This record gives sequence, C-alpha cells and structure tokens, in this order.
Amino acid sequence: MKKNVMLAGIRATGKLHIGNYLGALKQFVELGNDPKNECYFFVADLHALTTPFEPDQLRHDTLEVVAEYIAAGLDPKKSALFLQNHVSEHAELAWIFNCITPLGELERMTQYKDKSKQHKDNINAGLLTYPTLMAADILMYKPNGVPVGDDQVQHIELARIVARKFNNKFGQTFPEPKPYERKPLRIMSLKDPSKKMSKTGDDALWISDSPEEISRKLKKAVTATDGSGSDGVENLLLLLRHFGTKPQIQYFEDGLKQDTIKYSELKETLAKEIADYFADFRERKRELMSDKNKLASILADGAGRAKQTAQETLLEVKKKIGLL
Repeated sequence: MKKNVMLAGIRATGKLHIGNYLGALKQFVELGNDPKNECYFFVADLHALTTPFEPDQLRHDTLEVVAEYIAAGLDPKKSALFLQNHVSEHAELAWIFNCITPLGELERMTQYKDKSKQHKDNINAGLLTYPTLMAADILMYKPNGVPVGDDQVQHIELARIVARKFNNKFGQTFPEPKPYERKPLRIMSLKDPSKKMSKTGDDALWISDSPEEISRKLKKAVTATDGSGSDGVENLLLLLRHFGTKPQIQYFEDGLKQDTIKYSELKETLAKEIADYFADFRERKRELMSDKNKLASILADGAGRAKQTAQETLLEVKKKIGLL
C-alpha cells in the first residue's frame, strides 16, 4: 500500500515550550507513529542563518531541538530525522526555484516584511529568498500533506505557485502540496494571556523545566481577566484539560462556574501533573544530550534516507531544465 508522504521542518531554536509541544510536536509524533505515513522531519538550520545568530549557540540549539523531539516520542526508526544542511540537494533545488520565482512573489511574503522590521540592520538576501528554500524543502519529497500552523499557510501557497510554474514550463514534475492543518490550539503567555506563549523568560513553560521551575512559574501566572477579555484562568484550565485527569478537570471547571475556584490549588495541581507528564522526557533528553555521538548517528541515518529521495528528485529536475 502506498504511504502518505508527510514533511515538516523544525526551526533550530533550541528548547521547546509547552505550546510548541501541544500545537506541533505531539501531532508530529502521532503522524510518525502511523504506519500509513512516510514522514520526513528536518531541522531547518539553513533557515536559521537568515536572522542574527552565534555559531556556538546555533550548534547547541540544533542538537537540543533534535534531542527534545526524540525524547518526546519521535521515533527516528519510523521517520527520517535529519538536518537541512546535511542534504545539500535542498539548497541546490532552492537556487533553481529562485530562477523561476518572480521577485514580486517574494516581496509580498508576510514573514519577509515582519523580519525586515525586526532586524533592520540585517535585511539579507536569504531573508527574501527564504520562501523558495522552503518550497524546495517541501517539493523535494512530493508530500501528500505538510503539517503547518496558520502562520505558515502562505508559504505552502508559494510552494504551490512554484510547483505550478515549474510544471507549466518543464512538464509535470511536482504535485501541488496541500497543508495538513494541525488541530488549532493556542496556548497563551503565563504573564500576559492576551498574547501567545513566546520563548522569553517566565512567559513560557519549557517542556524540559524541572518540577521546581514549573511550580515557580505557575505560581506567578496571571489569573485575572484583562481589559481585552483575555482570561488567565481559562489558559490554565486549557493546560489542565491536556495534562490533568477527568475528575480534576471537572472539579476546577465546576469551581470556575460557581466562582469558588481556588487559584493556588489549580496552580499546584497543574504543576504536579505537568511535571509528572514530562518526567520521562526530561530523563531521556538528559541521556541524549550527554551522548552527542548517538545524536550524530541518528542524524546521519536520517540524512542518508532523505538523500535517496532528494537525489532522485533533483536528477529529474536537472534533466528537465537542461542541466548536464
């Protein structure tokens, strides 16, 4: 039976917070464990070069995100897990796509506009051509679906445009990719529930946080409803619905309705449940980060498997465009 090909890129940003886990990683693990799927998961370390970075930090962050994905349940024997820069065909195909993609399509991309404002002193060519590299990442494996959040749908649309242009000019080669939309989920900041959880300070719960750190952060979490209607308590209850037991969820939801909820009790319960849930993860991550050779071996195996497909696709492309 032909498998569904699924592909997802992971930004090399180091530790993941609980929103990353619930909104993406948990679903990636489910996709990878489904025998009907053939999954490719890569760390987008070339994309990381488009914004300011430090080499040592980039190396550390790359290994850390790999370790966290494996520790959270992504099985590298079932899915190809690799680094983008280890499969050079991605960059080569991206150059070919650069040469058929109108400049206007790149300039209209929301991420280019946003990142240009954030990093005014570093508006580099890579930031502009980021979407064509992403199109190469995707189209290389001719996937049936690309699991993305709402903020990435525009990049899938550009990949569809690139595929259409290439097919029209050189013959049918790439199926137009479709977004495999993840289950909508928005975990809000612990300090400001009107904003999405981000990777700064006590705003986020890292999935690698110690039980003590989880407890400390949750004790400081906002519970009030602010002027915009954003509700800190509802944000905590949303987390409890994912990590708590049915009796616990019922108890605190009833307390909220009856206006008898004890915030300190809710925070203590939530802290314990989250800490217990990620106990095995923390130990597994510690083991992986202490064995860099094992991580290197896993990544080499994943890159080897990805290269088999990437080389076939790139050879097909080169023949069609006339490269010897």
